[in-house]
Amino acid sequence: MLQAVYSLRHYLEKRGFYVSSRLADRLGMRAKSVRLFFIYVSFATFGVGFAIYLTLAFLLKLKDLVNTKRTSVFDL
Repeated sequence: MLQAVYSLRHYLEKRGFYVSSRLADRLGMRAKSVRLFFIYVSFATFGVGFAIYLTLAFLLKLKDLVNTKRTSVFDL
């Protein structure tokens, strides 16, 4: 079992991380910096999407409160 985990880890490090290391070589940077950049960008894009969702939910709730139909003056 442990050998399978190590072989999977070795495969992923050899094949999967090669993309960031090749990009880093092409840009003249360290591979660690490229990996950290992708991690930070993924968290930032998740945060922006969540903020847009909350803003739209607030605006829809506000629209519903403004556009409620009242049948008489006493419905206030």
